[in-house]
Amino acid sequence: MRVALGIAYRGQAYTGWQSQPGGRTVQDVVEAALSAFAAQPVRCLCAGRTDAGVHALNQVVHFDTPLDRAEFSWVRGTNRFLPGDIAVQWCRFVPASFHARANAVGRRYAYLLLDAPVRPALESGLVGWSLQRLDGDAMGEAARALVGEHDFSAFRSAECQALSAVKHLRQATVERRGAYWRFDFEADAFLHHMIRNLVGSLVAVGSGKRPVAWLGEVLASRERRLAAATFAADGLYFVGPYYDPGHAIPERTAAMDWLP
Repeated sequence: MRVALGIAYRGQAYTGWQSQPGGRTVQDVVEAALSAFAAQPVRCLCAGRTDAGVHALNQVVHFDTPLDRAEFSWVRGTNRFLPGDIAVQWCRFVPASFHARANAVGRRYAYLLLDAPVRPALESGLVGWSLQRLDGDAMGEAARALVGEHDFSAFRSAECQALSAVKHLRQATVERRGAYWRFDFEADAFLHHMIRNLVGSLVAVGSGKRPVAWLGEVLASRERRLAAATFAADGLYFVGPYYDPGHAIPERTAAMDWLP
């Protein structure tokens, strides 16, 4: 049968999701836990790869297994073998045609940024930081220029392997939440470092270093050198993918209620 899982994790201790030689990745740890519970090798495929230090609230994976075990058994049994910073949130049995990556019709990311004169302590590694006061109205206006189908070459990394830089950004919002700013992005897909590069450029606008119209000009230029530097991975969260309702894949986890 084919099994789908929703997984939440802190990315601080890992070199990203995707398994790689000599690297401690989330995929390595998850597959080791699944294999220990199943007492046989298990390989899984995720909905969206995350970079080193990036967190996930509802990473969706799927794998095939001949084992007949209850959904709650896959959750509790796998979690027995996982470290404290990774946990399976839910399990669903899905048709053999379901594919965690290919069937996703969209993906959501959030970036959490502390706006304070003192660096984060308790939330170190879980939020980005700006010691300068930011203008939310300016950032919100600049973000609206990003919405739609565009060539986002100005915000992709040199290592990006995507065949096309054209993506449909369906949402880009900025909201103040106490001492924090939350940036939310939704698109059909994202480029490597795209969110961190967008956040860096929005912060440049919010701090007054760049005018609001500048971000639209950078987008139109398609030149990475004109955008701001890549922002820290600390505050970036893969909120998760979403699918056609017929797949009955959960879009929320308890971890989402923790994020401001």
